[in-house]
Order: sequence, then C-alpha cells, then structure tokens
Amino acid sequence: MLHQNLPRILEKELSVRVVIWNKLNACEQEQVLSRSSSSDDAALTSLVKGIIDDVRARGDAALYDYAEKFDGVKLGSLVVSPEEYASIETLSALEKQAILDAIENIRHYHSVSAPKPFEFEKNGTKLGKIFRPIEKVGLYIPGGTAPLVSTMLMLAIPAEIACCPTKILVTPPSKDGTINPAILFAAKECGIDAVYKVGGAQAVAALAFGTESIPKTYKIFGPGNKYVTEAKIQAAQHHQGAAMDMPAGPSEVLVIADAKANPVFVASDLLAQAEHDVAAQVILVTTSAELAEQVQLEVVRQTAYLSRKEIIEQALAKSAMIIAEDISEAFAISNQYAPEHLILQIEAAESYLPQVMNAGSVFVGAWTPESVGDYASGTNHVLPTYGYAQMYSGLDVIAFMKSISYQNLSEDGIRHLGPTVEILADLEGLDGHKNAVTVRLASLQK
Repeated sequence: MLHQNLPRILEKELSVRVVIWNKLNACEQEQVLSRSSSSDDAALTSLVKGIIDDVRARGDAALYDYAEKFDGVKLGSLVVSPEEYASIETLSALEKQAILDAIENIRHYHSVSAPKPFEFEKNGTKLGKIFRPIEKVGLYIPGGTAPLVSTMLMLAIPAEIACCPTKILVTPPSKDGTINPAILFAAKECGIDAVYKVGGAQAVAALAFGTESIPKTYKIFGPGNKYVTEAKIQAAQHHQGAAMDMPAGPSEVLVIADAKANPVFVASDLLAQAEHDVAAQVILVTTSAELAEQVQLEVVRQTAYLSRKEIIEQALAKSAMIIAEDISEAFAISNQYAPEHLILQIEAAESYLPQVMNAGSVFVGAWTPESVGDYASGTNHVLPTYGYAQMYSGLDVIAFMKSISYQNLSEDGIRHLGPTVEILADLEGLDGHKNAVTVRLASLQK
C-alpha cells in the first residue's frame, strides 16, 4: 500500500521528481523512463566523418594538428616513450598497491568467466568449438577531468586473458603533453604494447584505419563522448574500418529499494552515478513513499559536501523517484528500463536475481555499492547503456575473441547424416550441395 504522506513529498521543492507508477498512463510511464536524446545530429555525423577522412588522408600529421586544436598541446611524438614511464615513480606505494589489488580481482573474475573450448561426438560426427583471440585490438581511454585507470584495467585485462597479440592504447594527453602515471603503470602491468597520446574521433580513426605511427586494429573498445561514439559507429560501418565493442550512451543506475533500505546508502548510490556526467541518469524505484522522502533529504545533505555539485544537480534534473505498488512491479519497471547498473537494496536481495531480465550488472544487497564494480570487485564496468542491456552484455573476455566451430565426420558419420543433408539440399534446389554428399555415400558402397 502507498503511504498517505506522499502528497507532502510532492509539495516540496525537490531536486528529483517523484511519481506514482500506477497513476501514470503508458505514455507518461515511458516519458519517466526516457533518456536524453541519443545523437542522430546530422552536423555531428558530418563533423566526425570529416575528421575520419582527414586522418585517413593525412595520417600522423592530422593527429598532431588535432592534438593542438582540441587538446591544446603541441606534441613532439604521438607514442609514449620508454623514458616517460619514469613518471610511474611519482605514484605512492599505496596507489600502486590499490591498482595491483584491482588487477588481481579483475584478472581472477575474467579468467573464470573466459570461454572454454568443447568437443563431443554423436553418431560418428565429432563437433566442437575453439576460440582464438582478435589479433589487433584498440583500447580507448577517455581523458576529461580524471585519469580513468579503472577503465584501462577493464579493457586491458580481458584482452590480456584472451591473448590478443597486439594491444594498443590511446588516450588524450594533458596540457603538458604527458599521460597520467597511473595509466602508464596500469598499462605496463597489463601488457599493453604501446600507448599513444591521441583522443577523440581522431583516435578512433587512427585505430580503425592506421597511420604512420599507429597500427590499424580490428576492433575498438572503450567509452567516450558523443564524438568518440559516433566515430566508432562510422568506423564499424566502413568495410575497411574496425568493429566496435557496443553502442553506448550516458551512464545510468536504477536502485530498487524497499521500506527497510538505508536511505543514506540509497542516496549515496544515486549520487555516485549522478556525478559522472550532466547527461547521467539515476532512477530510484521504491515501495515506500517514506523512504523516497528520506532519500530526497539525504541527496540534499550529501550533495553539499561533494565536489561535483553542478554536474550532480544537472543529472538529478533528468532523473526520477518512482513509487511502485510492490517489489514485483518494481522489477517490471527495472526490466522495462534495462539499466546499465541495477542495485538491489531489498530484503533477501539475492533471492530476486531470477527476476532480473535486463541489466548490465547487478549489485546485490546493502553492502554492495556500484563503486565496487567500477573499480575492484572483479566484474567489468564497461556495460551497455541507453536500454541496450535488453540485447547486449557487459564487456568480457569473449568480446576479444572469435569462436570457430568445427566438425569431423567418420564414414559412419556421413552414412548417418548424409541422407538428411541430401533431402534438405533437394528442398532448397541446391544440387551441388547434395552432390557433395552423394559422391561420398556412393564411394562407401564400392
């Protein structure tokens, strides 16, 4: 049952809108769960195409020009030299150990989840599957206000476990032309072959088509802004380009909470996601109007001492708190939204995992903040956003590999399976297919 004090909540001047789900019509429900418009801007498409064409035509020269134009730095070299790795020693022992601890956990999880070859035999036919690494992969690490060392680990470690022979890292340089030492330390520990000082759509173009300095790769991984995302899409559509990991939009979280959830924890989870970007979105789905009110108060209180207040406020403006009738309805809402991150702050949370149909990654129980998955629990934080969790999975080792099936028929195998293939080939009118079986069966009768 909904609590009687809900109108008092709605009368307040709140930073996050509060709605009662079953009071909305289908159109209104869809609007509450809508994201910021994805980019289908013709001007953006044209701009990115121009950058890609320029990099293809001028190679390194274009990259140097774009570094000066977009990053504000005049580079002497695109590649990080061996001497530049000396900056690693500016990291403290604690910082290095934290990175190493995260590497250990991420490596263990992804080693366990890596695909395994298999083989079986049935009626003289041996069938199986083997896995091979993608030979050349490009890893994109965004620049911006902070060095995303965690993203570097999430990309490099699965590539390392997949045994990709060539692993190239690109990331925008700082104003002084350097790369953050934490990124370099992690790259060294994860077996990255080379680090290049290039970002934006031009970095994607370099990875997809190659330049004098940067080798062409076959698949590009990693998040980025709308220019990077558009470049990945265009590169993937070009017959000489490179495949992409997954489509991506702004980061997002949905929290399902019951009346016994801790409002301090819930608010902290919402704010942890809201601080990512002004386009980020946070959704609370709760069966308790009182909890919604308490979370609102906690959001205001905790925001006051966080450093990215302006970003948080803009993200909250496009977010929502939804009052659900019961937990079943809460999961129906979540599955409709298909969140990148799903947090379950409900009693017996793990028992509800079977109800999760669409989510990038699930954080189960009060003691599991989304932050642990972002950094060091071991699961991957490169996840489908913008509702793509309905049909995409989070990044894993298999994304850096190709599966190759095989079959091996014995004489008994072709005797058993051959007639079936002949009939099916006849149905399709492909007598050449049928003949390849028929001549073998005939040879066995001699």
